[in-house]
Amino acid sequence: QVQLVESGGGLVQAGGSLRLSCAASGSIFSIKYMGWYRQAPGKQRELVATIGNGGNTNYADSVKGRFTISRDNAKNTLYLQMNKLKPDDTAVYYCNARTLGSDGWDDYWGQGTQVTVSS
Repeated sequence: QVQLVESGGGLVQAGGSLRLSCAASGSIFSIKYMGWYRQAPGKQRELVATIGNGGNTNYADSVKGRFTISRDNAKNTLYLQMNKLKPDDTAVYYCNARTLGSDGWDDYWGQGTQVTVSS
């Protein structure tokens, strides 16, 4: 089992910045990938960015060049630095951890943190 707790959301004006954090605990050793997803009202949850244990990253086209995902393994914490925010970035942001165990892959999710970008 992995527990994830996000923080850092809030209200910001367009063009501003926010940094999200996600503290992981539990079976940390089994995590292979971590990432951020978001869900806007009336829309499906979508991938924002992921990072593997080797440091390889993947970003949605809509955030490339503006968002940066990183992780501090010593602190078991995942980050998402969001710059040049747009109103379209308004959503609930969820932290995800993907683990690989004897039964296969499992996904764990945080409770979500609201990001609101005003125009």
